[in-house]
Parts: sequence; C-alpha cells; structure tokens
Amino acid sequence: MKQTEDTSSDTQPKRSEASSGNQNAVDASVSGNRIRLDGVRKTFNEGSVVACDDVNIEIDEGEFVVLVGPSGCGKTTTLRCIAGLEEPDRGSITVDGEDITGLKSKDRNLAFVFQSIALFPHMSVRKNIRFGLDMNTDLSSEEKRRRVEDVAETLGLSEALDRKPSALSGGQQQRVSLGRAMVMEPAAFLLDEPFSALDANLRDHMRVEVKKIQRELHTAMIFVTHDQEEAMTLGDKIVVMNNGYVQQIGTPYEIYNEPANRFVAGFIGSPSPNLVECTVERTADGIALASDFYTIPATETQAERLESLVGETVIYGIRPEYLDLQIDRGAFVADLDVVEPLGDRDAVHLSAGGTDLSAVTPQGEIARDTDRVHVDIQTEEAWLFEEDGTRIV
Repeated sequence: MKQTEDTSSDTQPKRSEASSGNQNAVDASVSGNRIRLDGVRKTFNEGSVVACDDVNIEIDEGEFVVLVGPSGCGKTTTLRCIAGLEEPDRGSITVDGEDITGLKSKDRNLAFVFQSIALFPHMSVRKNIRFGLDMNTDLSSEEKRRRVEDVAETLGLSEALDRKPSALSGGQQQRVSLGRAMVMEPAAFLLDEPFSALDANLRDHMRVEVKKIQRELHTAMIFVTHDQEEAMTLGDKIVVMNNGYVQQIGTPYEIYNEPANRFVAGFIGSPSPNLVECTVERTADGIALASDFYTIPATETQAERLESLVGETVIYGIRPEYLDLQIDRGAFVADLDVVEPLGDRDAVHLSAGGTDLSAVTPQGEIARDTDRVHVDIQTEEAWLFEEDGTRIV
C-alpha cells in the first residue's frame, strides 16, 4: 500500500506496516480475482470530510471478506463505492479486470443487501424474490420461476413462497432479502450490517446460514459490520478500518495473533487485550520493561528491538488468556474486582497500580469472593507498541 508521512496517533491511526504489504498483491497482475480496489478515496462536503482514503483490497472469487471497524471508520462508504451508490474521488474498482468505477449501480452485476429488511409488504415472498428479475432482466417466465424456486429451496423458503412478509419471522424475512439478491446471480454480494435488527440468538443463526449459503454458491461476499466477533466468525479475510484508512488485512487468526498496530490489537478480541505503559530500562541482567506495578525482563527478541529505546515509553500488550493467576507467586499482585462468567470460561477483571486488567480462566477456577491474586505473564506472547501505536515486536 502506498505510504505517506505517518502522523497517526493512538486515536487516529492511519495505515500499518502489515496492511502496506498488501500493495504488493494489488500491484501484481493476478488473474481470477473478482473485485479489486486500487487507491480508492471518497470525501464529502467538498473534500472537508474524508470518508475513506487509499483503500487497496482484493476479493477473490468465492471469498468471504468482512470490513470491520468502529462507526465512521469508512467501511460502509467503501462498500457503497463498490456498489456504485457512491463515486470515488479517485482510485479504481475493477471486476474481473473490467474497470467499473464509473458505471451505474444497475450495470455492475453486484447484489446489495441493505441493513434494513426492505420487503414489499403487499407482495408474496415469491414476488419479492422475483422483483429484481422482473425489473432488470428479459428472462422468460419459466426461467424466472426456476430461479426463484431454486433459491427458495436453498434458503429453506419453499413452503413460504405464497406468504406475505408479515407472516414470516425476522430470520425468514432476512432470507427473503438475501434471496432477492441471489436470483440475480451476481458477481458478488455486498451486505451492509444485515443482521443488526435481529436478536442475539437469531443473529448467531443467520451468521451460520449465510456462511453455508456463501460456501454453496462459491460467490464472493463483502460484509460490513462493526461487531468484531461477527467479523471473526464470518470472514475468510478481514479488513480492519479506522478513520477512513485500512489498518490491516488478514485472516481471522492473523488479525487476532499478529495485530499490525495498537488500534487493531485493542479493537479485536473480547475481553480486550491488556495495554500497559512501560519504560524501557537497562538493568544488570539486560533490558527490562517497568510499569507502575511490575518490572519484567524483555525476551531476547524484544531486547534486540528495544536497545535503541532505553529510557523511552512503550506499550506492553498481552491478551487476557496469557495472564496466569497463581495463588502464591507471579510477576505482580492485583486486586480482583469482578469475575464475569462467560460459559466454559470466566473473565477476571483486575486492577493494579491504577491500571485495569483482564484475565481469562477456566470456569470457577478463581472464586468470586477472592480479594487479591498473584499474576504471571507469558512474556513470549506479548506485543510491544510505540506510543503512536506502531508495532515494535
């Protein structure tokens, strides 16, 4: 990805080293890719508001790609640019090598499933699914019937084809909305937070259903969500965005285990990782990291990268599962504030030196009336970040 001067901060990171590596893929001549975004930028209010900038993404045929980030990060604007509902200020969008940047939405062969379930209440399920075929194709009635019935069978809606939307559950209505897109046999599906109006159990069910349908169709899907758990569940590839910029692109495991910067580390994962300010110190035994409540030696790999940062402040990041709560030993002692049951595991919320921390333990391992615990750290699993959020190790 094209690099610019890094003026990012913790709260306003731009692009990352990991995301920049994707530019090599974008620059290469790769055949068989369904959708490709090169340097896409979109602004509003005569350029005063930057919605997204320097967005470079490749979506392969049959790939499930999730755009995730907080509200206002640019993910929906990026999706709308792909759909043709917004026109980029610069950059290009191609489908199978054809530049579609200037094409109208109706000419892109891309199916958009909106956040709201917009069905025609006076039409049957059959007519709702068939609507796009009637409006935008000259297929025969028999071919339209075949497509509608095939899609209804795939979605488990065959018995509901003659019902009105008001007679359906929320999940069935969302499947009708998806079916209306499926009958068009698009090059890709674009979904903008389609489950946000559903209750938690139904949302979980629909995630599984959509993933199964996408696998069966082997058609690219680009899915927008602010829910990092939903992103991790659905995506073959995850695109993390913040303040209009792509922060990192990778598989769920890559995003979780090797975050490109502090923003990605803090945004992905629940409970959130522990991020503690430390000073890099030189001791008789080598390089150490000192916070308000512990001093721990740096690993060999960490020490090599920290030699030039002695006396500087860095951010020590460690996921809750890599804090071990011991009875009689550890790197430091912490007050136990709350034990939060999470099914087969507990989230244990701690405080030490004025810093809030979280650990994850097996169910019931730490009694809920415990006052203080010794905490040990699996130091090999830690990340280090500079104060501006850049990943060091």
